[in-house]
Amino acid sequence: MIAVTDGPIPIVFENSQVIVVDKPAGWLSVPSHAGAADPRPVVGTRLQTQLGGRLWPVHRLDEDVSGLLLFARSAAAHRGLCSAFERHLIEKTYQARCHGTAPADAQLGQWVRWTTTLLRGKKRAYVHPAGKPAITDVLLFAVDASSLHFYLRPRTGRGHQLRVELARRGCPIFGDTLYGSPADDNCPGIALRAVALDFSQLEDAMDLHLPPRLVLPMTAVLAVAEVLPSRTVGTSQHTSEAPR
Repeated sequence: MIAVTDGPIPIVFENSQVIVVDKPAGWLSVPSHAGAADPRPVVGTRLQTQLGGRLWPVHRLDEDVSGLLLFARSAAAHRGLCSAFERHLIEKTYQARCHGTAPADAQLGQWVRWTTTLLRGKKRAYVHPAGKPAITDVLLFAVDASSLHFYLRPRTGRGHQLRVELARRGCPIFGDTLYGSPADDNCPGIALRAVALDFSQLEDAMDLHLPPRLVLPMTAVLAVAEVLPSRTVGTSQHTSEAPR
């Protein structure tokens, strides 16, 4: 994962309407309510300085999460992209490395759907019958001696949704001490990374000139997964497909 850095924010894609960056772990996506009094680095603020122009945040990643983060470069593009997210026309895929053993409701090499209801507390989210529906599509794509590797596609946008779903199944994300993972001084942030954005369902009228999808370079495990046939289970490596 990408750690806090004093260098420029890595740009993955840009045009006159949008910019997509690789957010470092340990950074806020946008300023907190404390504003300038909060000492934590902010991607949006740094990026505006880096590019010399105003940006509009379209979505957010938790401070401890790294990966693809989308900003609009105009108010019109911002309206269109926010509407697309609300209508579930933009699909996000995350990669997680977790402790534990494979949950009973996850099958190696097969997409499954997890549903629950979540309430968000001051710091943590938790399952509660009065909560809001949380829907996540999940692929356990690799198992090794020390960890489980998942792809996750949230179909709802509840706070800490992916972190709760994994932790409550005995699979906390590496570094996620808030949800039961042991501390890891060698892991900046948590081992949850936004690795793909799919724009293929966006209307042509938006005219944002986005590619059908953006995918970050895969890790060594994912590089193996990429070459396997779609949605099959590899026998010797215990891997399956990469995000498409």
